[in-house]
Amino acid sequence: MTGQWQEIGASGGIEAYVHHPDGEVRGAVVVCAELYGVNAYVRGICAELAALGYVALAPDFYWRDARRTELGYSAEEREAGLVLMRALDRNQLVADATDALAAAREAAGVHGVAFLGTSMGGHIAVRAATELRFELAAVFYPGWMLNSGFPLVGPVPPLETADRIAANGVFLLGFNGDQDHILPLDEWKAVEEKLTEAGVAHELVTYPGAGHGFAADRADGHDAAATADAWRRIHRALADRL
Repeated sequence: MTGQWQEIGASGGIEAYVHHPDGEVRGAVVVCAELYGVNAYVRGICAELAALGYVALAPDFYWRDARRTELGYSAEEREAGLVLMRALDRNQLVADATDALAAAREAAGVHGVAFLGTSMGGHIAVRAATELRFELAAVFYPGWMLNSGFPLVGPVPPLETADRIAANGVFLLGFNGDQDHILPLDEWKAVEEKLTEAGVAHELVTYPGAGHGFAADRADGHDAAATADAWRRIHRALADRL
């Protein structure tokens, strides 16, 4: 089966690109995109998850300003993505994540739900974990965990309320490179400390030599070994927790 767009909230509201498995459903994964929107890379992740038996839903978080955004990696397209990202509102994101979780719960049946996100999407997945109950958040190089400054984050960054992640019972599995310029190593270590202090069940993995975006399919900065290891860990976590 191929993926398709469908509404996951109120009529005329948020849509998601949804990919169902051909056979038995083992759970559902909400795939939160980086700033480039639900592009071929994200749809490919959905297809791979569906091949493993998970219903994959990639919400269009930009829907209020530009529907079904699909950007490439040129400088111009990155700037377009930054404009859209800066227009996102924290409370609207939580509302959209709530709709996505409800759709995922319905699709998962008796199984669990994970949120999976890269960069901006990693931030969204962690924010969702502070507000919603689900089984697993798997995040690649999530931004703005400890600092705020624009509407996407809101006045309080996610890990200032990390105790809510613990209360919601979400296991957090995170990946970052020690050469990441957006989430540098000292900040990544501070993330670990915050999670530990708050009693969040978690595993954070650091890849030597890897930079921001190492898991993406674009040539610049891709680290095949780190990406393969991260996905092995995600597959295991999905099987264990969903």
